Amino acid sequence: MPPTPHARSCDVLVVGGGPAGCAAAYWLSAAGHDVVLVERKHFPREKTCGDGLTPRSVRQLEEMGMADELAGAGHRYQGLRAHGFGQTLELAWPSHPDLPEYGYVITRHDLDALVAARAAKAGATVWEGADAVAPLLQAGLVRGALIQSKDDPDASPVEVRARYVIAADGANSRFGRSLGTVRDRTYPLGMALRGYWSSPLSDEPWIDSWLDIADRDGNVLPGYGWVFPLGDGRVNVGIGLLSTFNQWKEVNTTHLLESFVEYVPARWGLRPETRCGPPTGGRLPMGLAVRPHAGPTYLVAGDAGGTINPFNGEGIAYAYETGRLAADAVHVALASGDGLALKSYEQQLEERYALYFKVARAFVALIGHPRAMRLLVTTGMQSRTLMEWVLRIMSNSLRPDELGPAEAAYRALATIARLVPEAA
Repeated sequence: MPPTPHARSCDVLVVGGGPAGCAAAYWLSAAGHDVVLVERKHFPREKTCGDGLTPRSVRQLEEMGMADELAGAGHRYQGLRAHGFGQTLELAWPSHPDLPEYGYVITRHDLDALVAARAAKAGATVWEGADAVAPLLQAGLVRGALIQSKDDPDASPVEVRARYVIAADGANSRFGRSLGTVRDRTYPLGMALRGYWSSPLSDEPWIDSWLDIADRDGNVLPGYGWVFPLGDGRVNVGIGLLSTFNQWKEVNTTHLLESFVEYVPARWGLRPETRCGPPTGGRLPMGLAVRPHAGPTYLVAGDAGGTINPFNGEGIAYAYETGRLAADAVHVALASGDGLALKSYEQQLEERYALYFKVARAFVALIGHPRAMRLLVTTGMQSRTLMEWVLRIMSNSLRPDELGPAEAAYRALATIARLVPEAA
């Protein structure tokens, strides 16, 4: 239910009902705090995404007690089937002591509604059709937000006052920007476009990725095309492109997706008459590109903080993880009465992701050169061992007993740089 018509007070206001926001709301509510979660749209609602959940995402959802929901609503798959320059490799998810050896494909239309319901069951007030139009300030500190009903634009805004605020309103993050967040434009930016097609291969046990997507001149671009099976008669088909390619602004992603659909083998059945609707797309801030992630009374999580992995464009896992980290920091602040506890959130982001994402940014800068991208793919696709290692690095799923992901990635980058000195 929404707050009262005039005002509402709570411990924590969470802005945004995507993965980061719902994770934060769930963990804080489960810890006994009074949480209001506001979401601009009504669940279920469409969201541009590849819909693929890696083992990192699955772990977070299962730890929220959602194993049965995932098994019932998602399509389980066992790994990545990579294609490139005439080669195909089936790469099962690696064994890991903390991660499952499977993933799911489930539309964000269904997934976000399930997780929001889980947060509500834990005790969160989930207010749908509500827009956080401006932060509320008290003595210069953020103490909530002015919430406008999207269902009744003529209604007076509601003041939702909170001890702490978590901004998790996605890649565009209008609310985050109102708090002062800024994207570092020297960091890579992703572009993605996806659509749904009916397909006879909707039950495939792999997610498929093509690493040799090319422009009209035949240049292999820094990015990939994908076909992810949904298990319901449809597949999610899309392309992702990185801004490290010096001509990325000139690429028409609609044309690129059309070319990719034509390139995918006919057995997938991707034809104009099997398309389920127009594709949708967006831009993705990556590698902790958006800062600050914390203020005296607020935190920024998920895509709103640019936490997408540059290696593979994965954002859902890091949204769940950072939403949970934000909840942990706020919980300590509430339990101790010490707002300085929020500083631990920035520290956690640095410890967990900063060096790994730094390596990823270096990697995507390198593959921004078409020659380097071509050599990387052709070399990798000839070696199962190398590609299994690359999968571990790019999915951030190295085991604790292995080299740290940053060290391993640095070694891989050094090898590539030696192979392509002119592109380094």
